Amino acid sequence: MRIYEIIDEENTLSIGVLLYYEKEKSFIIELRDDLNEWTAPLLLTSFVKKGIFTIPRDISLLWVKERIIPSGRQNIGSILKNHKLKEYDEMKFLELSKGRCSQDSMYIKRLESVPSFVTKRNLKNLTECTALENNNLLCIFADGTVKKVSLSALLTNADVHNDVKKLINNHQLFLSCKIGTGGYYVTFADSIDLPAWLLYKSGKNIPLSYSDLLAFIKTNLLDTQEACQELACTRQNISYMVAHDQLKPVKESTMGNLYMKGDVVKNGW
Repeated sequence: MRIYEIIDEENTLSIGVLLYYEKEKSFIIELRDDLNEWTAPLLLTSFVKKGIFTIPRDISLLWVKERIIPSGRQNIGSILKNHKLKEYDEMKFLELSKGRCSQDSMYIKRLESVPSFVTKRNLKNLTECTALENNNLLCIFADGTVKKVSLSALLTNADVHNDVKKLINNHQLFLSCKIGTGGYYVTFADSIDLPAWLLYKSGKNIPLSYSDLLAFIKTNLLDTQEACQELACTRQNISYMVAHDQLKPVKESTMGNLYMKGDVVKNGW
């Protein structure tokens, strides 16, 4: 990850930081929370007015694109060749210009570490997220908090209302959820993003820590070999139990199945 401070040269003001995740080629802007609609970049003022200082990846990318040569420029081939670039790369063009733009007095400066205000804010980023029944999400955050989030509870937020309706009406789309870059959001089919801060704010606390859940998994999830040892039987016996619905895997794969310990133990009674 590369880190850049965004600076307003005219007002000698630090606006925030631009984070660039190289593998994903994804941008996230973290604004300082003392900004207002007059000191924030024009594109981002609508977020600041709402008290949102972590900018979504699509808008962060748009801010970058406003400050660089567009990919559709007529002579882009010559420009790439002149800068010895094999392909169009937003970050490389942003670095070449130091993020300067004729529309304002802002520029970027490379930092070696993440500022403390970002580190603190990132404690509410996601570390795990799982789709549950009835359109619920089980979310685990960097600060160890575990929350259950109902999609229905998010319908009151106008910014995500339409996207949430799509998720509620399309179960397969809902099941595609995975954590986005940096834990900043959960994404569905890489087309709908729900920000981590909103999930943190809207979720109901579950009185379990991440370490509690890990302890439960380590103790109560058995692979096929461990199931055989628990029941003092062979793999063929386990396969027979599965085929006759006496034992149901919680996860199946070509490498082997996983079972809940309680379900395995029942077959020994």
